[in-house]
Amino acid sequence: MDEFRWPTGPEAQAADAVLESWPATVAALPVGTRITGEVIGRQPFGVFLCIDGVPNAIALAEITSMPQGMDLPALGAVVSAEVFWHADNHQVRVRLDEWRAAHE
Repeated sequence: MDEFRWPTGPEAQAADAVLESWPATVAALPVGTRITGEVIGRQPFGVFLCIDGVPNAIALAEITSMPQGMDLPALGAVVSAEVFWHADNHQVRVRLDEWRAAHE
């Protein structure tokens, strides 16, 4: 399997469900909210997460928040993060705790 892949299978929500539930997602996950989730997709620009407790939400942690010398989490890894933005393309943008800890 290719190291970098898009979310697929049952863990990747349908675009319609993500769009329809976007207002509820934003309400449930305001900026500053702490989340946990599973890495369901990896790309050279970051990782996609399925957020625990918010079934139709997709989070993206971009490498712009990743300290130099660190690696992207593996597929299936469970990570913690903080919400910092709600993107126009219906993604919850997050900073992973492991990346923040490396900056401190």
